[in-house]
Amino acid sequence: MDTILLRIFVSTSVVSFLIFVILLIKKLLNPHMTAKGHYQIWYFLCIPILAGFLPWNTFRLGEGIRYFKSFLFMHSDELSKSDRMNGVDATQAPNSDLLHDFTVSVNKSTPDFIYQTLFIVWMIGVVLFVVAAVYSNYQIHQMKKSAAAVHNQKLMELLEACKELVGVKRNIRLRETSLIASPITVGISRPYIFLSSKTREDFSLSELKYVFLHELQHQKSKDLFVNYVMWLFRILYWFNPIVWYAIKRIQLDRELACDASVLNLLEEREYIEYGHTIIRFADKKHDQTLGQFAPGIGGTKRHIKQRIQSIASFSSESRFLKWKSKVICAILGMVVLVISPMTTVIASPDDVYHFNGKNVVYEDLGSYFEGYNGSFVLYDSSKNHYQIYNRELSQQRISPNSTYKIYSALFALESNVITPNNNEQVWDRKPHPIPEWNQNQNLATALSHSVNWYFQNTDREVGRKKLQEYFHKIEYGNEDLTGNLDSYWMESSLKISPIEQVLLLSKLGENQLGFKTENLQAVKQAIFIEEQKNSMLYGKTGTGMINDKNVNGWFIGFVDKDEDRFYFAINIQNKDGQAQGSKAAEIAKQILHHKKIYE
Repeated sequence: MDTILLRIFVSTSVVSFLIFVILLIKKLLNPHMTAKGHYQIWYFLCIPILAGFLPWNTFRLGEGIRYFKSFLFMHSDELSKSDRMNGVDATQAPNSDLLHDFTVSVNKSTPDFIYQTLFIVWMIGVVLFVVAAVYSNYQIHQMKKSAAAVHNQKLMELLEACKELVGVKRNIRLRETSLIASPITVGISRPYIFLSSKTREDFSLSELKYVFLHELQHQKSKDLFVNYVMWLFRILYWFNPIVWYAIKRIQLDRELACDASVLNLLEEREYIEYGHTIIRFADKKHDQTLGQFAPGIGGTKRHIKQRIQSIASFSSESRFLKWKSKVICAILGMVVLVISPMTTVIASPDDVYHFNGKNVVYEDLGSYFEGYNGSFVLYDSSKNHYQIYNRELSQQRISPNSTYKIYSALFALESNVITPNNNEQVWDRKPHPIPEWNQNQNLATALSHSVNWYFQNTDREVGRKKLQEYFHKIEYGNEDLTGNLDSYWMESSLKISPIEQVLLLSKLGENQLGFKTENLQAVKQAIFIEEQKNSMLYGKTGTGMINDKNVNGWFIGFVDKDEDRFYFAINIQNKDGQAQGSKAAEIAKQILHHKKIYE
């Protein structure tokens, strides 16, 4: 839910900024733009909206973002393939502490109900405006049903002549109704021009010519489609007064552009008559509801006043002016296109990994997960075969919590902050809530007891820049270390999906990541849990605790059985505070046992 709110916030911020930019350009470059240019420049508002709300990962935009990141973290390291990470120290004893929960609570200052309330308020507004849009379209539908067809021969001939002059070839239906006071145009697929029942009585054929030219220009410019896009703006950003102001300006610029297009078709002596025709509609009641979807020659008195002023000062637009207007729009378009990918990176926080692997079986293991939302991923490396429970959640990225410490340890070893034979850290005597943390630690005990301060110390010594390079090198989840250096992995910025955990473990186990064999062996030795019969279990738990509730439980690792290796990751979630890493490990061991992998 907070992800949706982030998208809304980022999108509305960018749209608001772009509105200011457009208004500034229109003001500063007003003499250098045509009336149509002043209107069409608003079209660029659609780009950041698409960037904020469309599922770009479907179009493989994530790969483009990852390519963009590669420039930020470029390095010359070559991935070297070494021997598989094998063997276990004969003197090594089982370590069941790796299955226990050692975690501290992350306190979030903004309770979830605040996000929920904001989301509900936004949704209520969206629903109300959708209802208003549906009602307006229902009114238009009823008007179509009740309107009478116009059979006047002279009027139909005039309409056909105006269509030829404007360049509209579509069939336009002409109707009369008492439900409106001024002419309007409706229908995207089946266009109509509606006249008031009194229009033929009150207006001459020459005046109706100007009405038809105006309405046909709306059809030619696809203004009805633009109106529906504007309503989408209104629905999504109903809370933003800047968007409301922009919509009013778009409506005015639409009419000014339409007037200019009509005037370009007329003789100069006809300008005054066209203006007088518009003035006559100023006294007509303007239906604001229908006007949102159905443009027409009428409008509010304020808008009509501005249109008359524009008509009074109108002069034919030169070819040079049209080119200048196009260049200005093109430059703004390029700027928006450059900004939009950055908007996408912010608004789409890489929260899903799209797995397209082959040799996959999706199975139902729901009976093991009673009371939890969860997923389980198993990879048989010898058969290159995946078994996955809960396809959607297996691709959902979430905080890795203490499972990241496998890689934190490896990065510290690779950076020579610690070594396989010299990896002790001295306790600074500051008390911690977990008794096992209040003592000196080495790599084995730090992983066994999931000692936060040990890995916080090594992370600081490695440094954020080098850590970021390592996370990028191994493609760890969303690679986002923007959170606090001491807690980016604890329900914060860094996120990874269960399927990515398994993919990464398999690369690590087969030593495809270019790390030193002795460092891999040191980490593997530190996460050895126990041996049963001919199977050896390795792994690391992780527990996400928010406001003293265990909401996210992990267990990742692998099983060596004879000559085969099985990589796995399980994640469970529970808002009632029961989702511990130890519970995830318990479920995983049951599944592995029933699959006869770890008995």
